[in-house]
Amino acid sequence: MLHPTDLKELRDAVLDSSGTLGIAGAGTAADWAGPLGPVDAVLDTTGLAGIVVHNPGDMTVAVRAGTPLRQLQEELAPHHQRVSLDAARVAEGATVGGLVATGDAGPCGLAFGSMRDLVIGVTLVLADGTVARSGGHVIKNVAGYDLAKLLHGSYGTLAVIAEVVLRLHPVPEREATLAVSCSLTEAAELARAVLAGPHEAVALEWLGTTPDAGTLLVRLNGTAAAMDARLDRLRPVLPGAVDGDDRWAEHAAIVRGGPGDAVLRIGVRPSKLPGVLTALPARAITAGLGTGIATVVLDAQDVAAAHETVAAAGGTSVLRRRPAGASVPAWGPPPSALKVLRAVKQSLDPAGRLGPGRFDPWM
Repeated sequence: MLHPTDLKELRDAVLDSSGTLGIAGAGTAADWAGPLGPVDAVLDTTGLAGIVVHNPGDMTVAVRAGTPLRQLQEELAPHHQRVSLDAARVAEGATVGGLVATGDAGPCGLAFGSMRDLVIGVTLVLADGTVARSGGHVIKNVAGYDLAKLLHGSYGTLAVIAEVVLRLHPVPEREATLAVSCSLTEAAELARAVLAGPHEAVALEWLGTTPDAGTLLVRLNGTAAAMDARLDRLRPVLPGAVDGDDRWAEHAAIVRGGPGDAVLRIGVRPSKLPGVLTALPARAITAGLGTGIATVVLDAQDVAAAHETVAAAGGTSVLRRRPAGASVPAWGPPPSALKVLRAVKQSLDPAGRLGPGRFDPWM
């Protein structure tokens, strides 16, 4: 186990180890994607922690990759700023680098996107010890490889993330959620009405145990003075709506899954999402009706067929919880861009040192 605490030690750790490397953070996503194959060493990034520089006026922060996002939010709070990411595992101590590497996001991705949209700069170490930087504190377009976006969802197979520069948003004065009991099909109609109006929802999620019955959650945030009027304007669009602030814990519990569960993360065109979810033998569902991102809890024997169903609809899927001892596929059919993925891997890690097994059987 290697424990670097700064960029130099990280580079030295990569250079001083000649075999395969696994990259570990807080361990909150250790069983996501393909299981890590046999490695010669594991590089623990949790020692790479802390803020490098915070520019409140520019609303950006540079932070070391092993910093728990929860801790970063606490340090930003006195400035009334935050990283607008609410993935369920943030509460479990997920690190900034781990959230980038796994491509994670939460319900407020409807308004703020995922880490892919929030990262504006990155410092990384390649498998040959090269230190590379991309972007910075200025939010602008880039030329050439945007390394931050390339690493998003790479599961530690392309490089080791050392530092990340994030764009920040103001902490809203108030947040409020309305909840409506409805089926998934009904929720899709309500979601279209919400998105077509001037409501500016920051999260639009349906959750349930079957597609026939569940709850649509619509979250607003903004100034305290305007919130009551905005809720009054939204209620006619959501007949029977009640306060739903307490329902997000249930949403997070489904996303995490429990012992014995197989949890699949799905991405598909939003218009196709209800049909895809209805076709799956899910035991619990969360559906981002504005983003096309869903989480489903399945029995292990149903995972392979679920991958095929999602792929047939033009979507993507990845395993995000694996029952202990179960042999289930982490990925569905290979994507059309597989040759590109392999070429990028060959370019950045030609010896295949980093994260063996994470994209098995694709590469």
